[in-house]
Amino acid sequence: MFSDFQRSARSKEALQAIPKNREVVLLPQLAQPVANVYVDSVWLEDAFVRTRTNISLHIRLKNGGSVASADCPVKVRLGKQQVAAFSTTLAAGQATTTVVQLQLPDQQLALGQVVTEDRPASFDNTFYFTLQPTATIQVVELGNEPVAKQAYEAEPLFAYSFAQPRQVNFSQLERANLVLVREVTAVDAGLQQALVTVVRRGGSVVLVPPGTDGGREATLQLLRALGVAGAQWNTAPTPVLQEVAMPSPRNPFFRDVFGPQPRQAVLPQVAPVLSLGRSGTDILRLRDGDSYLAEFRNSGGAGRTYVFTAPFSKAYGDFTAQGLYVPVLYRLAMLSYQASQQPAYRLSVPTVALDLTPEGIGKRPQEAAFRLVRDSLTLIPAQRLRGTSLQLGLPAGLSQPGFYELRRQGKLVTTLAFNTDPQESKLTAYSAAELRQLVGPEHPNVQVLDATAGPETLLRYRAEQAGRPLWRYCLLAVLACLLAEALLLRFGRPQAVARPVVAA
Repeated sequence: MFSDFQRSARSKEALQAIPKNREVVLLPQLAQPVANVYVDSVWLEDAFVRTRTNISLHIRLKNGGSVASADCPVKVRLGKQQVAAFSTTLAAGQATTTVVQLQLPDQQLALGQVVTEDRPASFDNTFYFTLQPTATIQVVELGNEPVAKQAYEAEPLFAYSFAQPRQVNFSQLERANLVLVREVTAVDAGLQQALVTVVRRGGSVVLVPPGTDGGREATLQLLRALGVAGAQWNTAPTPVLQEVAMPSPRNPFFRDVFGPQPRQAVLPQVAPVLSLGRSGTDILRLRDGDSYLAEFRNSGGAGRTYVFTAPFSKAYGDFTAQGLYVPVLYRLAMLSYQASQQPAYRLSVPTVALDLTPEGIGKRPQEAAFRLVRDSLTLIPAQRLRGTSLQLGLPAGLSQPGFYELRRQGKLVTTLAFNTDPQESKLTAYSAAELRQLVGPEHPNVQVLDATAGPETLLRYRAEQAGRPLWRYCLLAVLACLLAEALLLRFGRPQAVARPVVAA
């Protein structure tokens, strides 16, 4: 077996799986030590992507070769335009992360490339990725009257709608990114299950408790259904106002929200009616350390549940009248958005999951309706569609990196970016000594030769294992015997002697 025995392609299990009933010789090929700078991954700081604003694209580069790479040029392209360029120096096996700033000109899906210019390993020099600007975030408020309407309708990024609990349009909840349940005193089984579904599919539910005693049990039951454990109702006869503590700018929730803060900041005062357990993450706290707004992710889904401990009514505080109110509402909505399409996929992943729009699904999707198209290549992947969620099983013919269009009945649905597995870019290989150690004594039929072995070494090994081949001499001897026998039969017969006939 002649191979470079690349570490990423050969494992101990694969070597030990060599059959024991055959003589096997492993001959590692000695390759020239080279550097190989490749893109390990790309990601964004926030899933919320706006057009015509700076986007921080993180690019993680790694050297998969055995020697250092000095000043390797790296270019970033969006479409046909180059948007960034830099160089990097990496030692063998070293990784580094670089952040570049770019902007998306419109709402169209942007096709990007990160190109590294290193030689001679050039099979992985291009990393493909896509960037999709965030679509309109769907916000639904449930309550007796709209309170958050003015805040959300002032920003075109949000699509706001209001409904009373008994007049809910469940189709809106199926598409909602954020559902604000504000001081609702009665939640029936259907509405409760719909809210749980929102969290399970990745959306967010914000619960503002009611101030009346009639909604206590319904609120606690909804919290338990959403996975919020340990919540208790305060038994204070009259609401007691407490000041909200200044939020920390280091909190990821308030990232890029606050600028330089004034010394005398006016903070809201609220009267909490709920006490939350310690299973959540505090976003806003009161001066005494108790929670005012907490986040919970233990509801059995990919989404979040946010709980305020005080109502928004004026009798329980002035939170809706202070400057903290609108930024908090905006961040709750922005964090509820989750991009279903990743910037890039690997050719080695078995499946790809996508959330499609009703336009991309069509009225009556047919079997094998979705296709992956690249130039003249058309592939029909295994597919399963449930509602708006599409799961694609990557076919075996999907082996080349690049952009693949997802089409349905000739109509473009989206474009996916596929790249080679990063394990293939790690060029370090096993030495002969390491191969002998991996094979182990349990495989006496496997011999490992040094990588510097030449033809004379192979001939000498063959002679040692098989000895001198004598079958040729045996065949010549047999042929000689057959020839001798033929000659004897032809020329070796004794001549007959004539005898005289005597008359009687």
